[in-house]
Amino acid sequence: MRTRKVCVLLPDKQHLDSTVGVKARGHEVLSIVLRQLGVCDLHVFGLAVLRDNEYLFLDLDQKLSEYFGKTWSRGTTTVPFIAFLRVQYYVEHGQLVFSSKVLQLYYNELREKVLRSQSRHQEALFFQLAASALQADVGDQEVNEERREGRRRHYFLPEEYFPSWLIKRRGRDYLLLHCPVLHDELRGLSRSQAVLRFIKEANSLQDGPLTFYRMRQEKREQRSSILLGVAENGVYIYKEVEGKLCLLYDFPWTDIDRVTFQGGRFEVAVVGSLCLPKLVYHTHSAFHSKHILKHLRDSHRFHINTREAASYFQQLEDMQASHLYKETYICDMARLRQRLQSCSLTSSMSDCSVAVGTSTSWFKEEEEEEEEEEDDGGEGSVTDFEMCSDEAEEFFVDDPDEVSWLAELVYGVSVDGPLVTSSSWTTVTMEMKQVLRRADEEVSVD
Repeated sequence: MRTRKVCVLLPDKQHLDSTVGVKARGHEVLSIVLRQLGVCDLHVFGLAVLRDNEYLFLDLDQKLSEYFGKTWSRGTTTVPFIAFLRVQYYVEHGQLVFSSKVLQLYYNELREKVLRSQSRHQEALFFQLAASALQADVGDQEVNEERREGRRRHYFLPEEYFPSWLIKRRGRDYLLLHCPVLHDELRGLSRSQAVLRFIKEANSLQDGPLTFYRMRQEKREQRSSILLGVAENGVYIYKEVEGKLCLLYDFPWTDIDRVTFQGGRFEVAVVGSLCLPKLVYHTHSAFHSKHILKHLRDSHRFHINTREAASYFQQLEDMQASHLYKETYICDMARLRQRLQSCSLTSSMSDCSVAVGTSTSWFKEEEEEEEEEEDDGGEGSVTDFEMCSDEAEEFFVDDPDEVSWLAELVYGVSVDGPLVTSSSWTTVTMEMKQVLRRADEEVSVD
């Protein structure tokens, strides 16, 4: 059997090598990556290729030859093809990334995004992020005589914690002087808590938790000045002006009526109440349009599947802020964990991933997909998709197989082993709501 080597680059700058058949599909590479990492799922990650200086996430059901072109069939067994493991779904609550290994990869990629950020108007936030990252990386600062005398040991490199423009603006000495003060304020915070804090804070960055796709406002424009950002809660559209991002539109998922493409023509239609015209942009090709649309569809599905768990985590954070966290959360969660484990139900390893799912509940295919040309010239020969957000908002996740990983992450079951879930997601949800209700009653009593 003819084989090809695929090298998958990880966010922590490591790489994993895999060997697959020449007719292999994306999910075969993903399975090898999962096995080598020792996890059952990558949850928020996807495999991507670099096309026209832009990352496009693979449709795992498609053959790899679709992404590597003619060089795939002519390739050798010695020269590897390059793919990337990248965050496909950004989250506000790090608890939604429930494997410690996957969370570390998520943290590493987010660190790199912060270093490349151009959010120059959010300077104070970068100091907070640097402090959280330092607490996660090196822990508590050492208290010694030098510090008591006002001298500080330089224990970090600004280039590893601040964007280059901020270093240039403030100078290395300024950062080395003031950042340790903020770091010291986080004394006692565990590494895992510091990582979760970093993820939470990074969501406030204008260009942080987003996957950007470059588009042209006019078909004949030489330069792509429009950036469409896919986020956890919806879509952001920016225009780049003199190196700065200017927000044009901010659409939650509920505000989007449909997204369609024909060739390189990409259209976003919002609900009528917003009184906005249909937004028309132009991508590099029909290949780009198809994969951007798929990413939008999958991101909305991920949002639907995780919004209830995210709501729980937000309520738990609010309770922690009011000093009720330990009494109401940890105690009751231990009881719920025991009940979950007593069910002794394991989910199928074959479909434990929402992140790599290919459901089309939000999109309606209007035509059968035809062979696509690399250029975006023949618009009549390109598949046209449409999505309806109203239909998606009515969709509710109540299939235990669909949300087994959510039950696991909410209730603290071991995450690097087999998945364990309740026989009824409704039962689990009601128990969690009772926990929160009791917490609310305690607040009212006080």
